[in-house]
Amino acid sequence: MNKVKTMLSATLYATTLIVASGAAVAHEKPKKVTNWTFQPCFDQSDAGWAGGVVPWVKAVEEATEGTVKIKLEPSGAITSGSESFGGTAAGLLDGTACWGSVYSGDMPEGMLAFGLAMGASSTVQAWEVTFGDPKYRIGDIIQEAAKKRNLRWVGWTNQGPNAMFTKTPVRKMEDLKGMKMRAGGPQALFHTAMGGAPVAMGGGEIYTAIKLGTIDGTYWDTGGIDDMSFQEVIKYAAQPGWAPAQHQEIFLNLGKYNELSDWQKEKIDGVFKSTYFETSQIHQDGVSHALKVLTDAGGEVINFAPEEVKRMRDKSIADVWPKVAERSKGNAKGIEIMKQYLKDKGEL
Repeated sequence: MNKVKTMLSATLYATTLIVASGAAVAHEKPKKVTNWTFQPCFDQSDAGWAGGVVPWVKAVEEATEGTVKIKLEPSGAITSGSESFGGTAAGLLDGTACWGSVYSGDMPEGMLAFGLAMGASSTVQAWEVTFGDPKYRIGDIIQEAAKKRNLRWVGWTNQGPNAMFTKTPVRKMEDLKGMKMRAGGPQALFHTAMGGAPVAMGGGEIYTAIKLGTIDGTYWDTGGIDDMSFQEVIKYAAQPGWAPAQHQEIFLNLGKYNELSDWQKEKIDGVFKSTYFETSQIHQDGVSHALKVLTDAGGEVINFAPEEVKRMRDKSIADVWPKVAERSKGNAKGIEIMKQYLKDKGEL
């Protein structure tokens, strides 16, 4: 009997050593280099390239000490821009950067990450309600939705206000009535609620469409005015537009993420917050520059009065947010959390 006990003890001890050794290895820097290919749903001309994805890639490669290397390809290199999100979920791409307005049909909760109409008004507010304060954590809803689609949400950046760029001034929401604006996804929901006529079209078509009068203007991230040369065809930029803090996300194929060692996962997860604030500041600097480009070209920046912002927010909460909520249980829960957050901040 004692011999059996001794053998069992030895076996358990050996097993413990093996398990402990395996755990130690998992939390050590691996020797193998993992190579990924990322294709955002945009190319190098978009402000999200240098101001969002590139800093994140650099941070990941540095944090993982070169054990993860990422090759960036522009939209269209492997799939079309609209297929980047689905291609990442399917494993055709290792990762992508995109917006909720592009893939909201595939993942409705992406609209929460993109930004609600007249929702969070700053980078700090967006971080608090999404991850920073444990009372809210809308980010958990988005991450769970991503997981169900074989994705891991690994990066985020606030691109600043998604403003209204128009030929005629917009100083109050009634000015949008009947206006034909390029608007997609959440933007279209907002524009429709304001009495406007949303028009769907690719980003490359906007300039010509405005110039020819096919549309009266577009919704676009403010920092991208000069990238798209909009100052040549529009005269007004209405701030904060429909979304004071419009975001872009970075997703990784979940299978590729799970292949990493625990050490690598911790390093990648660890740069989420730091790169969020870093890239959001880059975009904010770009906003200031872009607005100067517009005014130098003879354009005008319109800043909505506080009472008008409140009117638009009230209208959005009443008519736009329910449209977002009905798309999924996660969206409905996220919107209730956002309402509570705004109430706690004394803004609702």
